[in-house]
Amino acid sequence: MSNTGKIAKNLERFAQAVAAHDRENPTHTAWGIGLAHFDMERLGFEEGEEILPGITVHGDSGVTGNFRVLCDGEHDEQLEAEEQEVVEAVAQQTAPEGQPLREAPRPREV
Repeated sequence: MSNTGKIAKNLERFAQAVAAHDRENPTHTAWGIGLAHFDMERLGFEEGEEILPGITVHGDSGVTGNFRVLCDGEHDEQLEAEEQEVVEAVAQQTAPEGQPLREAPRPREV
């Protein structure tokens, strides 16, 4: 069993993150916390264990030492739109054939 102080601090952070997520994203709600499998074992959590009312813990392939709020909404929509805009902007530019790209002048050292 893990140190109860460590568990208490983590539960407090989980509750803060879930509250912040739900406050900033009113169209969908959080349902879980994603932890690296190593962190789940270290803290003594079981897959699917309810750690807060309505919030369960799940192992995922995240980085150890970090956790993620799992929810029923799509947060990648804005990221995908930004990626699509970048691709379109790059695709509209053409480079002349046979001419090498010029490098920016380097600052002179004094």
